[in-house]
Amino acid sequence: MGRLVPAVTRAFDILELFLEGDGTLSAPEITRRLRLPRTTTHELVTTLTARNYLVPVPEQPGRYRLGVRTYQLGSRYAEQLDLAAEGREVAREVADTCGETVHVALLEDTDVIYIAKVDSTHAVRMVSAAGRRLPAHCTAVGKMLLAMLPEDELDERLEGRELVAMTPRSLTDPDALRAALAEIRILGVAVEQQESNPDVSCVAAPVRDRSGRVVAALSVSVPVHRWSEDRENELTALAVKGAGELSARLGYRAGR
Repeated sequence: MGRLVPAVTRAFDILELFLEGDGTLSAPEITRRLRLPRTTTHELVTTLTARNYLVPVPEQPGRYRLGVRTYQLGSRYAEQLDLAAEGREVAREVADTCGETVHVALLEDTDVIYIAKVDSTHAVRMVSAAGRRLPAHCTAVGKMLLAMLPEDELDERLEGRELVAMTPRSLTDPDALRAALAEIRILGVAVEQQESNPDVSCVAAPVRDRSGRVVAALSVSVPVHRWSEDRENELTALAVKGAGELSARLGYRAGR
């Protein structure tokens, strides 16, 4: 485990104080309860206020309460909990239909994190797990999520990043990756053939929240000996349908 940063620890200590009592505190109260130097408290409170983690209480001069940024973080956490639970249910429905492994994943920086997985019913299946992290450019879910980023955000995430190879078929050339993402953006689905695992191919479709923002992707993974053009078409339709069902559960309404 790495070294803890004292200033960050103290900032979190301050925020956690607001979980108690009536949810308002003054700088002197924070100083006393955490036994911090007054200057340190002032600097931390000023920083947290500037970043909207704390806001002054209008009717109580000198006192603070939690700001909108903490609400946004909490909402995102709750959203992901709902997404994981709903994702597991939808993944199970898709897996029951096709008998293959189904994943739901999120994008974090340039990696994907799998938040739900339902195994294939076949004896030969892929080895993976919820919570696993993989390079996004090597996976169907990851390429789907990268493709849906605004161009400037995609540039920022990829700038200076080495595109590591997981198999000989992984995309490691930035221009080739961008060309693939452009095609995925047009098609609305992503296909990966032995790019993260030499024995597995995969198809993925985007999952949207109530605002229409892409928040996840749902994929169906198949050992290569069960992969064919007809099977790809069948599983693509199932992935799109499953992603649409999960989007609807999150409040998305197409054409709204």
